[in-house]
Amino acid sequence: MSTTLATAPLTAMDRCDRCGAQAYVRVMLESGGELIFCAHHAREYEPRLKAMQAQFEDQSDRLVDEPA
Repeated sequence: MSTTLATAPLTAMDRCDRCGAQAYVRVMLESGGELIFCAHHAREYEPRLKAMQAQFEDQSDRLVDEPA
């Protein structure tokens, strides 16, 4: 998941389309549709979505704790 898009950041209100967990990855489909996923489901569906020329905006780096 390396493609970055110029869109609004995902918030705690954005929920995974698959399981309802907090979403950290936005997927823009070539047809213009949008999906949002938790990091787990984004990794699960990435190969199929990339084959469809989908673009990924991965914000899962926010899951990593930064040292104090």
